[in-house]
Amino acid sequence: MCNRFVGTWKLVSSENFDDYMKELGVGLATRKLGGLSKPSVIISMKGDIVTLRTESTFKNTEISFKLGQQFDETTADDRKVKSVVTLEKGSLVQVQKWNGKETTIKRRLVDGKMVVECAMKGVVCTRVYERV
Repeated sequence: MCNRFVGTWKLVSSENFDDYMKELGVGLATRKLGGLSKPSVIISMKGDIVTLRTESTFKNTEISFKLGQQFDETTADDRKVKSVVTLEKGSLVQVQKWNGKETTIKRRLVDGKMVVECAMKGVVCTRVYERV
């Protein structure tokens, strides 16, 4: 099921990203840089290990995980979080927890595009990626 996500994806649209980053507690300078960047996401699989690499002019990050198993992640904005990624109704759902806070990042495929919904405390950001 995860194999449908495998490939390289380029950001084509982003809504409400600044408000979402504010809710995460990201500082102004980092928000400005983050808002300007148009990252590519490279998703690959080796056995049951999924690797998600995000590349932009701002910063590159990479996480590898097994579905349903918690792992430590350092986010692009330098938060140290505990993450779990599960497959729910065809969507990759990632939950990040840190300092009593929680955010959910849902990746789903819609009409050949990867739609990423980031949500925290009622603030929702939608970012759309096209396959390269």
